[in-house]
Amino acid sequence: MFARKLEFDLVVNKKDEFLEKVREKVLPLMKKQAGFVDILGLTHEIKVEKGLVISLWETKEHAMKYEKEVFPKVAEMLKPYLMRPLVVTPCMVETTISEHILAAVA
Repeated sequence: MFARKLEFDLVVNKKDEFLEKVREKVLPLMKKQAGFVDILGLTHEIKVEKGLVISLWETKEHAMKYEKEVFPKVAEMLKPYLMRPLVVTPCMVETTISEHILAAVA
């Protein structure tokens, strides 16, 4: 399994608009991608402008195809809500105990 870690800083007072855009536009796009498993979105408890998204993919090839073909559109959609460009880090998934995730890659 492969993961993409996405870090970002939101424009102050744009969090609700950002989340709406993600739910209505980004997630439906991701769900259509081959090899997409799941996504986990996190925001900092105190520094609410700080965010982290981890998307999980069956293989590195699936994640890289998304990175090349779809992610530029996603980044452009989210740009108005961000203080700086998104920071993407590719990661290998070493372990999980989530039955949902394990079933997806079995």
